[in-house]
Formats: sequence, C-alpha cells, structure tokens
Amino acid sequence: MCGLSLGGILALNYALDFPQKTKTLVLIGTPHKIPKIMFSLQNVVFRFLPKSVFETMAFDKKRTFALGSTMKNLDFSGKVSIPKCPTLILCGQKDSANIKSAHYLSQNIKDAELKIIESTGHVVNEENPKVLAKILNEFYTKNH
Repeated sequence: MCGLSLGGILALNYALDFPQKTKTLVLIGTPHKIPKIMFSLQNVVFRFLPKSVFETMAFDKKRTFALGSTMKNLDFSGKVSIPKCPTLILCGQKDSANIKSAHYLSQNIKDAELKIIESTGHVVNEENPKVLAKILNEFYTKNH
C-alpha cells in the first residue's frame, strides 16, 4: 500500500484494519490526526471558492465538504503500532502541516523508516518525482 496525503490516510486505515493483508506500507505527507484549527481554516477558505475551482479536484465542492466532515475527528494516535509490515514514511522538508506526523508515525510504527525529502513541500510526486521514484524503488527492491 502506498498513499500520499488523503491516499496515505486511506492506506494507513486499511493497514490498521487489515494488517495481515498489508505486505508493505508507504505513507507520504500523511497526517496521523487532523489538526482541527488548520482543518477549520481550510474549510472556511473552501467555502468562499467557486465551484469551478473544484472541477480539477477529485471531488466536487459538495463532496469535498462531505469528505471533510467525516475526517474532522480522525486520529490514529492510539492505533499506529498495529502494522508490522515494512513501512516507509516520507515527507517533504517544507511540508510543515505533516512533518510532525511523519516523525510521530516513524517513531510509533515498529521499524518504520523515515525519509525527509529536501527542498520539497507536500506534493512530493509533482515537486520532486525523480527523488521520490528513487526512494520508492529502493524500498520496494529491499522489501520484495
């Protein structure tokens, strides 16, 4: 399993629910709990954005808020010790919203490996795709 941001939340949730089915886990820019103040501020900003802004996103405006309301109390803090598979935690050095979670996850998931990608923000796959590909290839080669 590999996921970035929301995809990381989904991958982590799956690994927690089905640890026996998860061979490897890679979490990129993934929060272990939703920071309530930042999340509330983001929702205020989203409310003022026109619907057209959401056309290029995975969800339209209505579904974005529906998803947000299901996630506002998300907190994996007490469960992250469950995965026993090889785990890689990645975070961009400039991803200030998730860097603390990256350290938390790497310290609380048994034998998790942490890599901070220099000069990179949250969208690692767009900002530094070659470095990301190299790190993923090394991890999957080692854990295949």
